[in-house]
Amino acid sequence: MATEPRSSDVQDEVVDLCRDLIRIDTSNYGSDDGPGERKAAEYVAGLLDEVGIASTLHESSPGRTNVIAQWGGDGTRTDGLLVHGHLDVVPAEAADWQVDPFSGEIRDGYVWGRGAVDMKDFDAMVLSVVRARQRAGRIPQRPVTLVFTADEEAGGLRGAGPLIESHRDQFEHCTEAIGEVGGFSATVRGRRMYLIEAAEKGMAWMRLTARGRAGHGSMINDDNAVTRLAAAVARIGTHEWPVTLTPTMRTLLAAVADLAGTEATPENAERLVDEFGPAARMIGATLRQVSNPTQLQAGYKVNVIPTEATAYVDGRFLPGHEDDFFATLAELCGDGIDIDFLSRQRPWETPYEGDLVDAISRSLLAEDPEAVVAPYLMSAGTDAKHFGKLGIRTYGFAPLRLPDDLDFTALFHGVDERVPVDALEFGTRVLDRFFDDV
Repeated sequence: MATEPRSSDVQDEVVDLCRDLIRIDTSNYGSDDGPGERKAAEYVAGLLDEVGIASTLHESSPGRTNVIAQWGGDGTRTDGLLVHGHLDVVPAEAADWQVDPFSGEIRDGYVWGRGAVDMKDFDAMVLSVVRARQRAGRIPQRPVTLVFTADEEAGGLRGAGPLIESHRDQFEHCTEAIGEVGGFSATVRGRRMYLIEAAEKGMAWMRLTARGRAGHGSMINDDNAVTRLAAAVARIGTHEWPVTLTPTMRTLLAAVADLAGTEATPENAERLVDEFGPAARMIGATLRQVSNPTQLQAGYKVNVIPTEATAYVDGRFLPGHEDDFFATLAELCGDGIDIDFLSRQRPWETPYEGDLVDAISRSLLAEDPEAVVAPYLMSAGTDAKHFGKLGIRTYGFAPLRLPDDLDFTALFHGVDERVPVDALEFGTRVLDRFFDDV
């Protein structure tokens, strides 16, 4: 059984803070057309100021606002810890939801709303713990940099990206970091397993362009841009990338294999991932490279062969296998296809070892002693890609103890996004212990 929380004040605020943050619409449409993060950033800054923690607001463009605060440290340590969360959310279509996605409604033991799991829950947990500890004078010896960013949902180009360029001095002392997406539980063979992000795939958003000879649709044309592009897209979309295990995934699968009473091999990797149930949707994508065509554009009239055709591909590649990914992609495209990058971000993988990893495990196991803690590779991307450029070792650690039957990974960017109230409270207890131990 989990131990009793050492103090209740660290979880008193978390639900209200999560609801308040959800009610502030910070929808990110991939441009500056949305509401921006300014209102949420001012709300966060006000909460910190209320307990005597000074913060600064930084904007890369009007309304795209980031918060930075320095907290803790007694002068005996210079190895700062970065704790980062983002304030923006992906858009939500209200008609598809059971509740108003920006209501923060509590229903059936859950807080509902856009950002409930991605990632205003973690923002609320951090704020509630920091505020409670600050009030009680329980300030960590290790200096902590608190960052709440804009624009993570569009790659951080208006958030973490410009922060590390224009405000690098705020991070010079940081050696390690925690952020999203990790620390959530999944049930394997009746045991809760907490997954800590220790790696991320790289991201390549690509535009493919084929050019050919325009002409009448009734005539023979052996230089048809649409035909050339369609063939390339079909090859890319149906290509079967082989199972390739990185060090992080070998460690995770070994832990799963131990619970399943077998050994982990590339041949049974997919069967072991299936042990995660619905979470296998996300975790399974980390066993191999991925290249998904997502958009097609060509032509303007049915009987006119156009000069140009374009397609868009979302590529995700494994740490240590970037060269193979792009060489294979070029081969699949074939001749006559130009590739332009809308965004290209490198993968990363951090060794799952050291004092910070030990502190993460101890804080989780203190609240859930029978659990298993293991690393995993994230299939998508986070702001860790930017902070890693500064040499900061990063882990995804936003602790949540979840019901066995909750399809948690489907809630990321999904309809009816929600987080259990008791998971929020669990997370605050774990983070409180973590700050004692770190």
